[in-house]
Amino acid sequence: MRPASELETRRLNETFAALCAIPSPSRAEGAVAAYVRSELEQIGVEVEEDGAAAVIGGQSGNLLARIGPDASRSVLFCAHLDTVPHEGPVVPVVVDGGWESEGDTILGADNKAAVAVLLELARRATIEGAAVGLELCFTVAEEPGLLGANAFDVSTLHSELGYVYDHATPIGEIIAASPTHIRWRADIRGRAAHAGMSPEDGRSAITAAARAVAALPDGRIDELSSANVARIRGGVAGTNVVPEHCQVDGEVRSLEEGRAELMAEAVAETFQDAANEPDCQCDLDLTIERSFIGYKLGDDEPGVVAAKAALEACGYEPKMVASGGGSDANALRAKGFPCINLANGTQNPHEPSERVAVAQLEAMLNVTFALIDAFGQD
Repeated sequence: MRPASELETRRLNETFAALCAIPSPSRAEGAVAAYVRSELEQIGVEVEEDGAAAVIGGQSGNLLARIGPDASRSVLFCAHLDTVPHEGPVVPVVVDGGWESEGDTILGADNKAAVAVLLELARRATIEGAAVGLELCFTVAEEPGLLGANAFDVSTLHSELGYVYDHATPIGEIIAASPTHIRWRADIRGRAAHAGMSPEDGRSAITAAARAVAALPDGRIDELSSANVARIRGGVAGTNVVPEHCQVDGEVRSLEEGRAELMAEAVAETFQDAANEPDCQCDLDLTIERSFIGYKLGDDEPGVVAAKAALEACGYEPKMVASGGGSDANALRAKGFPCINLANGTQNPHEPSERVAVAQLEAMLNVTFALIDAFGQD
């Protein structure tokens, strides 16, 4: 494997900075999708866009580009274009050898560090060729629950397996297990009444919600499972009305098969019990949605073997780890396409302190080149 040249690493960093400066919150990825398409088309790579935009209500669908002869073995690389919401422009700067946001915004290394690597991979492959065919998939709306990947048709792929770079831990980690994730929303309806003159005629939705939330397990449940109450909305503007509506959002996740579903059932029972308390007597509308399904990898899975070889070739010790988070790999694997998530050395995603060291950004480009070589020699 020939490491990235000075020109390639310089261009990689320039591309990364340009990507981070383009706002792309989920469902509003139009500008960054146009940038990625333009960069690929300028080097002669055709780009297809699927119909995910109509499905998820976004500005852009998923993008798919192919490089290399159709008859060759092919490998997929996947990165998502969206970021979590933020206010104000992102101004990427290098501080102490790492990319950071100059202001109080996220940086967007999640997942633009991976997008930049894939664009530079495309440039080398179109100029020098590659040992295998490449498919590059840029998904949308990953952050709200893998919406773009869930809408992607894996039957259009030529590849036998794929890689996602979307885990903010040190390079070398292979995400061997990822949880099943379930979101829930409780809509509680009570009855409004004057809080001073006739409170006994009211039914407080907030009281019912508070009792349910207080009874729910929260945070780290055990080494494999977690739960979170994320948001409570409702009530009235003044203090003299018994609140008739309250909405609560939360999630459960677990690496143990079937455990997330059981936890979601427990959430439903808890809210039903609270809503039915004699002094509450509220109506409850509970929605439960599975965002993604968990998975576990074996050491002998072909993609894992190739990833270990590539990491070792670049001087990293491969490490199989379990994660409490999900990625597009969850959605693609649930559709029957073998896909592996690799850590790419970013730090503090979704926070103003988000960062990626220049060395780590450049290292993932070399890991990618090594992966291509590993498949070419198979």
